[in-house]
Amino acid sequence: MGEEHAAGGAVATGAPEDGLLPDERAAASASEGSAQVRGGAAGAPEGGAARRIGVFCVGNKLMLDDGLGTAVYEELVERYEAPGNVELFDVGCLSMDMLPYVRDFDVLLTVDAVDGTDAEPGTVFRFEPDAMARHSGATASLHDLKLVDLFDAATLLGYEAEGLCLGMQVENPSPAVVTVGLTPKVAAALPLLVETVAGELARLGSPLVPRAGAAG
Repeated sequence: MGEEHAAGGAVATGAPEDGLLPDERAAASASEGSAQVRGGAAGAPEGGAARRIGVFCVGNKLMLDDGLGTAVYEELVERYEAPGNVELFDVGCLSMDMLPYVRDFDVLLTVDAVDGTDAEPGTVFRFEPDAMARHSGATASLHDLKLVDLFDAATLLGYEAEGLCLGMQVENPSPAVVTVGLTPKVAAALPLLVETVAGELARLGSPLVPRAGAAG
């Protein structure tokens, strides 16, 4: 399954086991291609109601870069209005308590910190849930429950949804003491990840609307 990553505004594609192949497209080109896991092709259905999309921002803001998802959530809420079919969540850590969301949404997008990719801190990754399933090392989530695990459990209950993961290579997700904030490289790249989330929602036919007076 394919993977894209962006660092310093550039995007590269390639399978996790194959390394990273350069590509000059900007991070907004994450809008190209499908991120299908279950169900039909991504995008709004022709002539039908807009599909319901849940954006799950995962992380613990008390543990430095582990709070990346929460930081993205706060930026999204501050800068954008979401259309009626899109809901943003600051979920902490994924758990099986979120199974009903797989039933209630057509598309689930998670935003999380990743580690062990050998990429520079601040590098943004875009990949399908199966690409990070039960892996250590490249594209490994920092949290025990992966989106694909949630989908596996939901399938047993007859639920189906599409899924996509957006992540960023972090520098320090486990400080020795409780620390609020992001390391400098991760903080500097935060706008790129926020813009990537906005680009994915636009690709799915549900663009966010910038708030009046919000910083660009």
